[in-house]
Amino acid sequence: MMEETIRFKLNGVDTELVTDPNQILLWVLRNHFGLTGTKYGCGIGFCGACTVLIDNEPARSCMMPVSDVAGRSVVTIEGLEKDGKLHPLQQAFIDHDALQCGFCTPGMVLTAAGMLDKNPSPTREEIVAGLEENLCRCGAHKRIIEAVEDASGVMRGGNVK
Repeated sequence: MMEETIRFKLNGVDTELVTDPNQILLWVLRNHFGLTGTKYGCGIGFCGACTVLIDNEPARSCMMPVSDVAGRSVVTIEGLEKDGKLHPLQQAFIDHDALQCGFCTPGMVLTAAGMLDKNPSPTREEIVAGLEENLCRCGAHKRIIEAVEDASGVMRGGNVK
């Protein structure tokens, strides 16, 4: 196994790691950095439980070698809160009880964050389409959509509906 030094920004902090460059990002985040909010679901990039933001784009970390994030910015669910204050999406998921078992929640929140970064005022249909590739086995979809709608308003400086 050849090891390399991989440098990237992790949750806003410049990070350096010496590891096998083919190590999967999901396992590096969980096992090396202790960031266990990123979940292992299907292992084939289908369910979305492992979603992180890479340069503000949602990406499946279970399929990505850590070398792919060299020189880039990675944000996990733990990196969304700022100065002890939850991100509006995190708060909205709590307020709407949109996290029944909680397993899909980090991926849902990060996918929604990436979506709202591109489209701060999505319609309900755009939210549904934007989250379509993140699976929730508990059936909290209605509450998840409502949470994203409310967070969108808060992030634009408005009030929760």
